[in-house]
Amino acid sequence: MSAQSPVLGVLGGMGPLATADFMRKLVETTPAARDQDHMPVFVHSVPQIPDRSESFLAGSDAPWPFLLSGLRILEAAGAGAVAIPCNTAHLWHSRLAAATNLEVLHIGRATSAAVTSHPAALTRVGLLATSATITGRIYQDVLSAAGVDVIVPSARHQTECVTAGIAAVKGGDLVTATALLRSAAAQLVDDGAQGIILGCTELPLVLTSDTFHVPLFDTTHLLVNACIAWWSQSKATQLNSETFSE
Repeated sequence: MSAQSPVLGVLGGMGPLATADFMRKLVETTPAARDQDHMPVFVHSVPQIPDRSESFLAGSDAPWPFLLSGLRILEAAGAGAVAIPCNTAHLWHSRLAAATNLEVLHIGRATSAAVTSHPAALTRVGLLATSATITGRIYQDVLSAAGVDVIVPSARHQTECVTAGIAAVKGGDLVTATALLRSAAAQLVDDGAQGIILGCTELPLVLTSDTFHVPLFDTTHLLVNACIAWWSQSKATQLNSETFSE
């Protein structure tokens, strides 16, 4: 009898709707013809994790105990890798990765690979994200090293459109969120962005590629792709191991 398929752990709840969006995209993107073809997943969705952006900007480490606790729960459940469908939480990624033997997939790296491999040979992209994600340079450093310039909203647009728009998504007011975030994205395009990184997992809930004439990089979907690649590789490794043991 073959062993159980490798299991993905999801460190979620940041926010709950973003985690649900991640799971929907994971199911829709996984190549499967029947239930049994889908990836086994353990989801740890605890919305009570302190706000990541507010904590980082205030110099607080308040989210860390919650993130570490969730990681330990996923380890104990038998996860083989961990995905975090929250961009700002990746400010604690290196510490989480150092605290476990599991692979902790990185949303920023998955997105950066998609940007640098885009057929349009992009040289300048806009970044919509929380202020903490921007300040923590989750995207700017790796993309700059690859020759891609990253531009961000002005301080006023960041506060009035992006931060307020993300808060509206979390509050369930998607109509207001859509108007605010479309305005911020349009300004980046006017400033010369050849593509837009949706660097917060709330953003793909209200911004879609049919709204703009430049490519949008849905970081949630790109993290999903990284999870499927991990799962496929893990299954292949497991199959080879079982073959050699027979």
